[in-house]
Amino acid sequence: MIDLLVAGGGPAGLATAIHGALAGMEVVVLEPRPTPIDKACGEGLMPGAVRGLRDLGVSVPGRPFHGIRYLDGVSGLRAEGRFRTGPGLGARRPLLQAALAQRAEELGVRVLARRVGEVRQDADRVGAAGLTARHLVAADGLHSPVRRGLGLAAPPAPGRPPRYGLRRHYAVEPWSDLVEVHWSARSEAYVTPLGPGRVGVAVLTTERAPFDVQMARFPLLGARLGGAAGSPVLGAGPLRQWARVRVAGRVLFVGDAAGYVDALTGEGLTLAVTAAGELVRCVREGRPQAYERAWRELSRSYRALTTSLLWARRQPRLAGRIVPCAARLPRVFTHAVNLLA
Repeated sequence: MIDLLVAGGGPAGLATAIHGALAGMEVVVLEPRPTPIDKACGEGLMPGAVRGLRDLGVSVPGRPFHGIRYLDGVSGLRAEGRFRTGPGLGARRPLLQAALAQRAEELGVRVLARRVGEVRQDADRVGAAGLTARHLVAADGLHSPVRRGLGLAAPPAPGRPPRYGLRRHYAVEPWSDLVEVHWSARSEAYVTPLGPGRVGVAVLTTERAPFDVQMARFPLLGARLGGAAGSPVLGAGPLRQWARVRVAGRVLFVGDAAGYVDALTGEGLTLAVTAAGELVRCVREGRPQAYERAWRELSRSYRALTTSLLWARRQPRLAGRIVPCAARLPRVFTHAVNLLA
């Protein structure tokens, strides 16, 4: 019988499959989309994610970056925090997904072009897509159909406007070895160096408006990009998605499907890769229920810092003070950057 049936062939699902294969499990991935898969993403891997991928034997092409820089989008006031434990990596999402898929194939993981559909489970097994397995791992993204089908999606929090992400690539030489976060009154723009002649710009915002309208909030960034050619825009959202639990019988959730706060701190891929390892460990030890606690412990700093920043962002008196405070307290800012790294 299949040990792990993984719904979703994105980074979280493939990382889970690789962890499972390395642990000697039989793993099958269900992914109806052809490889490589692209999506709206900041495309910055924090140092923890880089180390986690290296431990899995996954080599991803990209451009190293060495910290985070916050900038006021109008005045240019800045704060910088450099990593102490090695670089992060700017990596295009299709290249990351393709590298994970290649490693999974090397380890004998089967990938089937099927949708999960209805999930059925009893005390001993779970069935989906015409297959039976000991456990199903839902790694099917932000708006997880498995989470929704099992009735585990929590309702939106009242009083919190939904946030969305938009991403575009620009044909321009990276000008910094840091990821830049440009702040405006209502949104943030993340600039990630991706390679020779290419940077990625991801905008996080509560406003549903075209990308060029969003970019007008960042005149200094617009001037830096000049007239560089831009790629088609990809979008995602609403970003905040919460799951009631991470373990529901023989179904376990990982990656964005396990619950997502926001992309503000850029730690989503680190958490996905690390949580995938904990999930496999708990299943291998015959204690799948222990994964709930492990996930909560792994994600505590991400959830606390991201929630705090979002709260400050919503306060009119505080939103404009985030960059000045970071600039005034460089050691605190560097500590926060390395906590996430």
